[in-house]
Amino acid sequence: MGTWNVRRGIGSVHLLVDLAAEHGVPAHASLRGSRIAAERLEDPFAEIEASQELTVVRNLVRHLGDFPAIGLEAGRRYRLTAYGIWGYALLSSRTLRSAIEFGIRYLDLTFAFSRFRAENAPNGLRVVLDDRDIPEECAQFLVERDAAAAVAIQRDLFLRPVPLQRVSFRFPPPAHADRFPEYFPGPVFFDEPAHGVVVATEWLDQPLPQADERTARLCEEQCRALLDRRRARTRVSEQVRQHLLRPQAVTQMETIAAEIGMAPRTLHRHLAAEGTSFRRLVDEVREALAEEMLAHRMTIDEVAERLGYAEASSFVHAFKRWKGVAPGAYRQGRSGGETRSSAKR
Repeated sequence: MGTWNVRRGIGSVHLLVDLAAEHGVPAHASLRGSRIAAERLEDPFAEIEASQELTVVRNLVRHLGDFPAIGLEAGRRYRLTAYGIWGYALLSSRTLRSAIEFGIRYLDLTFAFSRFRAENAPNGLRVVLDDRDIPEECAQFLVERDAAAAVAIQRDLFLRPVPLQRVSFRFPPPAHADRFPEYFPGPVFFDEPAHGVVVATEWLDQPLPQADERTARLCEEQCRALLDRRRARTRVSEQVRQHLLRPQAVTQMETIAAEIGMAPRTLHRHLAAEGTSFRRLVDEVREALAEEMLAHRMTIDEVAERLGYAEASSFVHAFKRWKGVAPGAYRQGRSGGETRSSAKR
């Protein structure tokens, strides 16, 4: 849960929405369920949670998942300038090796969903992409996107492609396997133990064209401060969620504000800065708990009572607003889907 609450810039969502629009998917379809208003895409300082971008990714995969190489096409659009101060820090790094080390250290300032790590390899450095935390339906798209974006960044650092010793993916060869050489300047292998690329030592230690030690130090200070601010803001909404998830939790803002040591007005201001509100958090938690309780065959009256509704009708009304259907119909639909899935197995 915490991974997807990390704050990030809105630039990646802007790129994804534009990509989808080029393939005939309107912005409102790409943004559905993300709680991101289309007009916010034009604000270069807007921040969202990673979970909101993940919703946009799910929408894109739902609409364009069968489009050949859509993940690779997305990744190529992530130029270094899209990353703000993190990108400038990499540009001013002394070598590619130091840029990789810095990039991984401040990975939470990027748009990646894969977790990157660096390992020594024979005659080079292996950069591994770990996708264990990514939902299965988005994993291949995001691994292709993140890997292609990493290669695009290396190209921007040197102003030319950086040859790779080896490019590996855990998934089997996709239908668009012949497209991978367009994006990765090195031999590509599938059905491998891990996702990753290997960069040769002679490239790792070459000075970068725009290296500047003073600028690099200044950028790192700004990156550290930005990461601290984002993490601090994330903790407020996460604290509220944790309080709301407790058994028999109260849902009054004044009570929870007091429990986490804030005045209600201060809590409201912090949550607004994170792009959310107390009421929205209450709805999110109630929606998630309602799904879980309905899956465990609790009655609608029991669910309503557990979630703090005075009347079952109020819960039914809220659930229709969340899901578009009544709780009973939702449960029946899930049961039918599970029955069909079991039949296929």
